[in-house]
Amino acid sequence: MRAAWYESQGKAREVLVVGTMEDPVPGPGEVRIQVQRSGVNPGDVKKRSNAFGVGMPYPRVIPHSDGSGTVDAVGVGVSSGLVGERVWCFGAQSYRPFGTAAEFVVVPIEQVTRLPSNASWDQGACLGIPGITAHRAVHVGGGIKGRVVLVQGGAGAVGMAAVAIAKHAGARVIATVRSEADSTIARGAGADDVLRTERLGPEEIVESVLAMASEGVDHIVEVAFQANVAVDERILKLGGSIASYATNRPNPELPFWNLAFKNARLYFLGSDDFPPEAKRQAADDLSDLLALGWTGYPIARVLPLDDIATAHELVEQGGQSGRVVLNVTEGVF
Repeated sequence: MRAAWYESQGKAREVLVVGTMEDPVPGPGEVRIQVQRSGVNPGDVKKRSNAFGVGMPYPRVIPHSDGSGTVDAVGVGVSSGLVGERVWCFGAQSYRPFGTAAEFVVVPIEQVTRLPSNASWDQGACLGIPGITAHRAVHVGGGIKGRVVLVQGGAGAVGMAAVAIAKHAGARVIATVRSEADSTIARGAGADDVLRTERLGPEEIVESVLAMASEGVDHIVEVAFQANVAVDERILKLGGSIASYATNRPNPELPFWNLAFKNARLYFLGSDDFPPEAKRQAADDLSDLLALGWTGYPIARVLPLDDIATAHELVEQGGQSGRVVLNVTEGVF
């Protein structure tokens, strides 16, 4: 099969190689997917560059955890009826060496979900890390039906999915964004109220949110923990919760007593290590959302496998109007 890989960490153009490898064979409880699209996430490029400082976990790594395609082989214990099914997968390169930047990928059946017929390959390749993170961030604190949920950064990859998931679950959703274009994305995902914060100070943000929800919010999905925790604490209801999946500073300071007096619950979320049952529920719910007509993610660029270095650079640079995916089948005969 054709695949992209790296055998040392560093800059994309210095370490990524595209070549041929042996086709993988599914083991017990696994399926092999003929990959159509491979999603590129920030975590994928951080692993390649060693941004986490953990080094090379395997001698050779095929990057990318998320992808979409067709099941073409199954291992022992998996129904052969899955062969030919359109699917998307998650966690392909979580604690495993070979991800979706290849013509074929082998993953455990628990990490495979049917892709609805109305959803594109591109959408399927974008769901895994951001969609499952969003689902966990929305639901980790308990039921949200009839409650007020604030999504900080409601136009980002996790944020827009969190808006859609929370709205579908029956919450009233407030989203913060940075621009008019972001406002359109958040409203399109289902936000009931959108607050543009680019010219607002903390006091103005607090006042604006409380004008929308006078009693405060029940749950906050947080993209920048250190930057926003002081605001979050002030708008949180007694007994409310904050679920954070990212921070702008690795060693944040907490307004401890203010959070303690509110009996606040804090959840810190690392997507690789969510409980398996939470990942499974998230995947099923995301596919249901697509089947019900959720349009999913805007796509900024679709590049061939040979341009994987460019794809990684685009994700590293940021500022894209949507997701970056690889068309793994382009140029394959």
